[in-house]
Amino acid sequence: MRADLIIRNGHVVSMDGDFSVHVGGAVAVSGDRIVAAGPASVVEGVTATQEIDAEGGLVIPGLINSHCHFAMTPFRGLGEGLPNRLERFMWPLERDMVDGDLVEAGAVLGAIEMVVAGTTCVVDSYTYPERRALAADKVGLRALIGQTIMNQRTPDSPDWRAGLRRAEGWLGDWAGHRLVTPILSPHSPYALDDEALAGIVALSDRSGCSITMHVSEFEWEAQRLRERRGLTPVAHLDALGFSNRVFIAAHCIFVDDDDIAIMARGGMSVAHNMVANIKAGKGVAPAGKLRRAGIAVGLGTDGPMSGNGIDTLGQLGYVAKVANLMALDNAAMPPRDVVEMATIGAARAIGMADVLGSLEAGKKADIAIIRTDQPHMQPLYDVYTSLVFSATTRDVRATIVDGRLVARDGVPLHADMPAAIAGVRAAGARLAAHVGLPPLEMSGGHAIPPARPFLS
Repeated sequence: MRADLIIRNGHVVSMDGDFSVHVGGAVAVSGDRIVAAGPASVVEGVTATQEIDAEGGLVIPGLINSHCHFAMTPFRGLGEGLPNRLERFMWPLERDMVDGDLVEAGAVLGAIEMVVAGTTCVVDSYTYPERRALAADKVGLRALIGQTIMNQRTPDSPDWRAGLRRAEGWLGDWAGHRLVTPILSPHSPYALDDEALAGIVALSDRSGCSITMHVSEFEWEAQRLRERRGLTPVAHLDALGFSNRVFIAAHCIFVDDDDIAIMARGGMSVAHNMVANIKAGKGVAPAGKLRRAGIAVGLGTDGPMSGNGIDTLGQLGYVAKVANLMALDNAAMPPRDVVEMATIGAARAIGMADVLGSLEAGKKADIAIIRTDQPHMQPLYDVYTSLVFSATTRDVRATIVDGRLVARDGVPLHADMPAAIAGVRAAGARLAAHVGLPPLEMSGGHAIPPARPFLS
């Protein structure tokens, strides 16, 4: 047999149904698919155009970021510590400053940040989806990209009706692309009225597309919806028809047992954004309870303005440590469960477990190689423990998406990283001037002064 790529001499962490780990194993790739994965013997007699020696590193399924806003890299670090930052600062700033050029510049850098860190797929919500798609395609990142829809004006739509029309066009424009999957991303139950939410369900029914939405992210959100509609956000969405489809509910911090039962019964999934949520002081989603109920849970980073870093690998240790702390139990969240939520569990959550999430013949060749030859990675007793508690983004040797090498040793191979950084610096300077910050290189960590009208 002939292949396009063979990875040899690695510990193959398959994340298959048996959680097989093949010491000194190998993976063979032909086109965009894995054709063999397992012990070294699976590639005996196989020749390839390209070979990678993993040098004893961990060969893992590419990591999946189940919830992000990766075009928001220019906003990273703005408005830290402001009360009600979303409604009083972020949304007004976006309406004032966001256009397609800023979105594409931010998305290119965000995509680079992910691929150099071993993330191969992202579920992303924001405006100007076509510009984010161009960025993902350029860098080589697999992306499920949604058009944000809200009652209020957004940077690319005056209201939800215009947003829905834009979304319908978006679903057709990029259908069938090898890396980009168009989806719907209505903002949240509190930012949309029932007529809008019903229209989104109808469009999903007509198109068969997936939906992702912020759900039960804030305590006030649940209280507000109970007062207005007599239901929790989850129950309200279920009543409107959001169940029994690929529906990725991001956050789900404030869910009760009845909500969890509804989600399990209706096949809803959850994107667990641990780092962003603890940074914001919001709370922590009950990931363990959700998983025990049979709900598919994937890990998300949220956007660069929320969690700041958008590399999935950097989330793993926090997910385990905070879960253990909250349970006062050092075994509450085993490392293997965390890796599962970043790979095959995330693939289930986003409705793509048939093609992503594990290293098995027939699946898409989305792969990351993690080096283990650094002091902090030694000794290597358990691959999951090392991935969760020791590995860093600096340890990612190579990232492969759709059978193509897209990053190696921290460098993207199909995008100009210095140019991307310069583009976001320029966008950041414009944002800083708009909110009254001194030039970025002189800011010295100053808090944003409440001088703009939208901060009053």
